Amino acid sequence: MPSSPWSSPILSGIASAIGLYIVLIMTVMCLIMYSKQRKKAYIYMVLAFLFIMTYEGMNIHFNLSHDNQDQSIWQARMQVFSFLILNVSVYLLYRKMSKKAYVILGFMFLLFFVPFFSSGLSLFHISSGQLLYLSLYQGIIIIIGFSVISPRIGQRSKYNLGILIILIWVIMNLIYRYADDCGTAFNTVRMFLPLIYYTVIFFILFERIVEQMQSIYRSSITDGLTNLYNRRFFMKNINRYVDQGLKVSVIFCDIDNFKKLNDTQGHGKADQVLQQVSAILEEEVSSYGLTGRYGGEELVAAIVDKRAKVNQIAESVRTRVELETIVTISIGYSSLRKNVTAEELVSQADQAMYRSKTTGKNKVSPFYTSSSTKEAKQLSS
Repeated sequence: MPSSPWSSPILSGIASAIGLYIVLIMTVMCLIMYSKQRKKAYIYMVLAFLFIMTYEGMNIHFNLSHDNQDQSIWQARMQVFSFLILNVSVYLLYRKMSKKAYVILGFMFLLFFVPFFSSGLSLFHISSGQLLYLSLYQGIIIIIGFSVISPRIGQRSKYNLGILIILIWVIMNLIYRYADDCGTAFNTVRMFLPLIYYTVIFFILFERIVEQMQSIYRSSITDGLTNLYNRRFFMKNINRYVDQGLKVSVIFCDIDNFKKLNDTQGHGKADQVLQQVSAILEEEVSSYGLTGRYGGEELVAAIVDKRAKVNQIAESVRTRVELETIVTISIGYSSLRKNVTAEELVSQADQAMYRSKTTGKNKVSPFYTSSSTKEAKQLSS
């Protein structure tokens, strides 16, 4: 039967070269992330990728030189060991190693090195016994992956897909090893399955890095206790709104008698109340603008939706806080006027809040300019 170019060593070499390139990119990504975060998962991944690049490089060499001596056993050893380390690293991307995890890992290391100390299995020559043992060992890793690792990490569907691909690959390798002729299509799929697996691992790694970067960025712009934006980020956005000439209003809130709550019921209870009030503010404002923690028990909100009625939003926040928590809240608000800066706008809302504080608490007050205050007094008289 004439040989097909699709079953030639050249095709296998091409598949290995593509795989080598994908793994090299992931190695660089892991080294960059490790330099920033010092997370052990990236070191484990680099170790696994180094083994993968080694055996893929060997595969390229053997296929180009047509020298297959000792190719199968050494590639199988490195492939299986890298698969073990890669699964550990994926686990470490989401979890810390527990005592149970260390016991399982130690047991798997012990099983891996059994053939090296077995007199019945040769270390330096291709042995069908060793290859079969490694295939069974890889099956154990797959079982642990499905039963132990998958339920404890994010991106389970991608991880399970990767494990399934390796399972199919292991089965196809066993068939290829013991069957007389598997056919061109079979061999082509078998050679390119690792590429699909590397691609799945790439997406798992990439998505996890994006998640971590988003988490780091989020923590840099939010308050850890209330999960509202911090003062710096809030003011940055207020300045942006003012510079763009948007119709922005600021709501300034202060929890009534918060210090007394701290002193009588403790910081834990006070923090809980602060979180409850912050959640109410976020729920009422999220559709219209953004919220922030200005400092201590002072919370702020920026309303940028033209359709929103600031006084109604502020009153809704006040009412809900009174009904749903053990505290009340004093609120002031101000809308942007001509020639007013962002800092002045927030200060005006603060002044309005202070008026609520000093005239009975648990109320909403708008900011009045000196002229509007005079007009209001004239109308009332």
